[in-house]
Amino acid sequence: MVKATRIIGTKKSTECRYYISSLAMNAKRFAHAVRSHWSVENTLHWTLDMTFREDDSRMREGYSAENFAMMRRLALSLMKRDKNSKRSLKRRRRICHLDDAYLAQLLFSSDDAIDSRLPG
Repeated sequence: MVKATRIIGTKKSTECRYYISSLAMNAKRFAHAVRSHWSVENTLHWTLDMTFREDDSRMREGYSAENFAMMRRLALSLMKRDKNSKRSLKRRRRICHLDDAYLAQLLFSSDDAIDSRLPG
């Protein structure tokens, strides 16, 4: 169990979070494991939700949710390859939709060959 206290302005809130693990570990290692879990949540899942609105997806039948989640992660990886772009991932996604040349560059170019000088 972790007892977490947050203070925002003058408001203080406390909550208990429960974790299950078969590993014997000290408090420092446990805290690292918990923070690592939230690091994944904040970097991958949050990014997928902001870029693709993944939380709003209503796919429930068969394997559609898993298949589209895999495709979203692939698309996210391809868009992150464009290291020279100052555009947001959401903007890059839109440009891929509108500009076949940029989409082709992301799909078929090596990391250093992506030209971020395309319009948009």
